[in-house]
Amino acid sequence: MELDEYQKLAIKAARFNIEKDEGRVISLLGLAGEIGELSTEFKKQIRDGNSYKVFQNKVIEELGDILWYLASISSVEGLSLESIAKANLQKIESRTPQENSEDGKSIQLLDDNYPPEEQLPRIFDVEFVEKVEAGGLTYIQTIVNGEEFGNPLRDNHYEEDGYRFHDIFHFSYAVSLGWSPVVRKFFKCKRTSNPMTDEVEDGGRALVIDEAISALVFEYAKKHTYLEDIDTIDFSLLRTIKDLTSHLEVSVKSHCQWEQAILLGFKVWREIKEKRVGKVRCDLLKGEMEIVDSL
Repeated sequence: MELDEYQKLAIKAARFNIEKDEGRVISLLGLAGEIGELSTEFKKQIRDGNSYKVFQNKVIEELGDILWYLASISSVEGLSLESIAKANLQKIESRTPQENSEDGKSIQLLDDNYPPEEQLPRIFDVEFVEKVEAGGLTYIQTIVNGEEFGNPLRDNHYEEDGYRFHDIFHFSYAVSLGWSPVVRKFFKCKRTSNPMTDEVEDGGRALVIDEAISALVFEYAKKHTYLEDIDTIDFSLLRTIKDLTSHLEVSVKSHCQWEQAILLGFKVWREIKEKRVGKVRCDLLKGEMEIVDSL
């Protein structure tokens, strides 16, 4: 039976008008009540163990009642239960890890179809060097393939929190997603052969979004032990990132791919921050980033 067919047949049993406000209230209260009933059945099973012989039948009954109220709420809101289920599957798929390569072939990168000089470098080394300037202020100079990358970075915070190493997050986006307008700018590989791509994908607004995501994720990570021993990012944060990048080429990347990029960046960041210096090998072809030498 299709879900929409079930919804159509089930709602015939409603003893209230689904087109009025009471339909919404009754449906929501009914759903809450049935969830409570289901919880009670699990309580009984935990308490009585195998002697509670009707447990499975009761679970089937309560889940059926929950399904009815879900169909009711969907009807009240003029929604299709089947379309809701499909949307949920898409969300689940977006959060499920996908293989980066197939049969040994490297992953396809977002700029594969552009001239070599307009592509992000596929393999490069990044070195983080801590320096002290006049007055005793500490800063980080990022060096890529032996050349200075961008401006010296400080925490720009009243307390030391290691944000001066945050370039590693831009590199992790480049490695895991094939995307980082910040990295592209400093490698001087903007895609000027396509004026629209240069304007939208590699322009100022995209640069701000790249930096904003790094700052947003960093504040989230501070509240979660900088993601140490954590393998899941709150979906609300991933959804915000997807919203911010919805008009950009990186929108094709899934919530899970963003999650992996963030976790990879912080894995390397934590080690670099602890040692205060380090060299990182970035391989976009393999989607890998690792410390290869610490000074």
